[in-house]
Amino acid sequence: MRIQFWGVRGSLPSPQLPSQIKSKVFAILERLTPEDLLSPESRERFISELPPWLFGTVGGNTPCVSLSNGDPKNRIIFDCGSGLREMGIAMAREKPFPTHYDVFLSHLHWDHIQGLPFFGPAYDPTVTIDFYSPMKNLETALSGQMSSPYFPVHMQSMGSQKDFHLLEAPSVIGDMVITYKKLSHPGDSYAFRVTDGKNRFIYATDTELSTEVFIKNEENASFFENADLVVIDSQYTLGEAITKYNWGHSAFSMGVDFAANWGIKHLVLFHHDPTYDDRKLFNILQSARWYMERMNIRGIEISLAMEGMEITL
Repeated sequence: MRIQFWGVRGSLPSPQLPSQIKSKVFAILERLTPEDLLSPESRERFISELPPWLFGTVGGNTPCVSLSNGDPKNRIIFDCGSGLREMGIAMAREKPFPTHYDVFLSHLHWDHIQGLPFFGPAYDPTVTIDFYSPMKNLETALSGQMSSPYFPVHMQSMGSQKDFHLLEAPSVIGDMVITYKKLSHPGDSYAFRVTDGKNRFIYATDTELSTEVFIKNEENASFFENADLVVIDSQYTLGEAITKYNWGHSAFSMGVDFAANWGIKHLVLFHHDPTYDDRKLFNILQSARWYMERMNIRGIEISLAMEGMEITL
């Protein structure tokens, strides 16, 4: 399985402000010494030693994660946030060009569907898109955001073949089986688990981790236990999660506890708060790793979801 991240923010897109870019430039210049400029090797070393929050960015697009598993003409997409536009641009450069997409929507809040009107492949008549959700109003919701007065181009004008499926049982796509599970979130949200007989991947955005998902019962264990990779909502620090109780999002420390509880191998912190800059997000990553050490938790890799990141299982 090849998992790619196209949008990792929650709530709304949050591009970097000019003032934030200037602050990064000044912070880099403050670290620079004459010795760093002596040779190409010294300049390369200087750049490589910059902290990640300075050299690069986490990204500002809302949720979109894709998965491929051997078939170059087919892609599975989890959520259609604004990152979907970036994915469409990238797909146009691929050879062979993907002609089929299976889109699984965790829920229908706007930050998870707002990229669809800008997804280039959806306008190509040679492309087929299958949409899946346990929510019965799927087609109505997606068409509604592309209707007057909200958007000038209606979904019917998209040239691709589109089919809508109400999830009531596991889906089989190639050698993969995709199951779903309801999460705690206002208006509901659903996690998706993908298995191919070798690996288990879980996409679990927009959830307020509660005691129910920690209970060691058969239902929870069959979905979560021993997953190779889990992409999970970790929008808040613990203090913020307490003050924003019942908002439908989780603290990064709860994500670590969740991974330890279910023997998860790799935890990816996801659905970043739109008010957090890159420095705070990388501090959260470091805090998550420190928390794991302090709690004497072993065997979990923790990553920060970033646009452009790829993970292969």
